[in-house]
Amino acid sequence: MNEKTAFAERLADAMRAAGYEPRPAVLEREFNLRYWGKPVTLQGVRRWLCGETLPQQEKLLVLAEWLGLEPQVLRFGEAGGYRISEPRGSWDVSVSIEERRVLQRYLALPVEQRKVVAQVIEAFARAERSDSGEGQTGDGSVPR
Repeated sequence: MNEKTAFAERLADAMRAAGYEPRPAVLEREFNLRYWGKPVTLQGVRRWLCGETLPQQEKLLVLAEWLGLEPQVLRFGEAGGYRISEPRGSWDVSVSIEERRVLQRYLALPVEQRKVVAQVIEAFARAERSDSGEGQTGDGSVPR
């Protein structure tokens, strides 16, 4: 079996395991709901499911996150190799790929710029708490 056919089988199995019927229309809809780039076509995802082509790496990452698999397992299978990594934090599971990109960009900023961004985020969070009534003291003021 070639690598494209093996990938197609893993993709279909992963979709079934996640509760989705492995059909092009389902894959197209679910993928495009999660992908921030140019939408994939029905013909494109059909070629993934038929073992004719492999998705690009950024698309593979979206598929793996959606289906709850490690990208290398979806791409290469269980015996596809091992990677050394830190364990994921519990918050990391719910972070989308776009949010991860934003976090990576934030972490690449110089420390002083990160401080400014953090202050802006804190200001938005305080305003949101104030608007929703959370965090107010007994006299209606918002604690600082």
